Amino acid sequence: MTRDFRHTLVLGMALAVLGNGPGRAMAESPDERTVLASLRLSELAAPPDDPSNAWQDSTAAAALGKQLFLDKRFSRNQMVACASCHDPSRQFQDGKPVSEGQGGGTRRSMPIADAGYNPWLFWDGRKDSLWSQALGPIEDPLEHGSNRMRVARLLQSGYRQAYIEVFGEFPDLTFLPDDASPLGTSSEKDAWLAMPAAAREAVSRVFANMGKAIAAYERTLRHEPSRLDRYSEGTGKLTPQEVRGLRLFVGKGQCASCHSGPLMTDQQFHNTGVPPRDVSRPDPGRSGAIARVRVDEFNCLGRFSDAQPDHCQELRFLTEDEFTAGAFRTPGLRGVASRPPYMHAGQFRTLEEVVRHYVQAPPAALGQSELRRSHGEGRNPIRLTVSEQEDLVAFLRIL
Repeated sequence: MTRDFRHTLVLGMALAVLGNGPGRAMAESPDERTVLASLRLSELAAPPDDPSNAWQDSTAAAALGKQLFLDKRFSRNQMVACASCHDPSRQFQDGKPVSEGQGGGTRRSMPIADAGYNPWLFWDGRKDSLWSQALGPIEDPLEHGSNRMRVARLLQSGYRQAYIEVFGEFPDLTFLPDDASPLGTSSEKDAWLAMPAAAREAVSRVFANMGKAIAAYERTLRHEPSRLDRYSEGTGKLTPQEVRGLRLFVGKGQCASCHSGPLMTDQQFHNTGVPPRDVSRPDPGRSGAIARVRVDEFNCLGRFSDAQPDHCQELRFLTEDEFTAGAFRTPGLRGVASRPPYMHAGQFRTLEEVVRHYVQAPPAALGQSELRRSHGEGRNPIRLTVSEQEDLVAFLRIL
C-alpha cells in the first residue's frame, strides 16, 4: 500500500468525524493532523533532483531562462514565445481548448507551476525532464517552427555573454548555414547532414543548454496557498457546502485516488474515457509516447544529459501495458477553477461537465476506461446525486 493511498484512507476517516460548521478544526488525532498537513503546500518538499540538468538550481541559468521563455524571436514568425501558451497571467497556460502557435495543436497547454515535480512531461509523458520538454515546441512546426541553427545564431547574437557566464565557451558558428536542423524542412535536413559531425554536436549542445536554462527558470515557479491550505491550517473557513465537497473528494467521489498530495496529482497516466475531439482519430495518449521518449536524443540517457545511466531508472525500465492506450497524465488541481476548459484537449467547458463525466463514466474511444472496469484494479462506480455533484464543484472552486 502506497504512502499516498494510506493518507487518503486516513483522511477519509478524519473527515468522517468533522463537524459541518465553518472553521471547525479538521484534525482530532495525530494521524489525522499528519494527513491533513500532507495536503498543504507548506508541506511540499523541494522539487526532486534532476541529475540530467547540472544547472537546474543555478540562479544565473534561471535568469537567462526567464528571458528565453519570454522571447518571441525564437519562433519562425517572431510571434510565439514559451509564454504565449504558458502565460504568467493565466497560471502559465493559455485558456484555449488546444494550443495555438505557428499552427493549431491537438492538445491544450498545461500549467507549469511546480512542474519540477513531474517525472514525465506533456499530457502523454513523451519527455522525461523539464529541459527536454522545453526544446520540443521550438522545433515543432505547429508551435515555434524554428530550427536548431537559427536558435544557435539567435543565442549568439542576443545572449552570448549570458550564455558564456552560465555554460562556458560558445562554439564558433562561422561558415555554418543559417538554417539547419535534423527535424526541419527537407532543405534544413540536407543542410544539417552536410555539416561536420563536430559542428552538429556543438550546435545541439547549445540547443540543449537553452532547454536547461529554461528548465532552471521553470523550477522556480510555485503555486500560491489556497483556501484549502488556510482551512487545513486552522486559519481559514469553509462553508458547509465546501466541507461536504471535501468529504466527497476524498471519499465517495474517489477523486483523491488520482488527485492526491499537495499538488493533487499522482503524476501517473489514466484512461478515464474522455471523448476525443475527433472521434475518427482518437488520441493514443501514453501508448503513443513511450517509443518516442525512449529514442529522444535529449532524454536522461542521451549524450546531452548530465546524468549517469544509473540515475535514469524510470526511463531504463519504462514499459507499455494494456492500460497505456488512451491514458493521459493526471493534471494537478490547484487553481483549477480559473483555467477552463478542461481535459487534455479542452473537451469540457466547466467543472460541472467534468464531474458529470465521471459520474456517467462513458466507454473509452480507445483502450479501456478505468471508470468502467468491473474487476481487478478497477474502481466501484462513482454515484453522486445532483446535489452532491454541486457540493464537489463548490470544493474544487476553493483550490
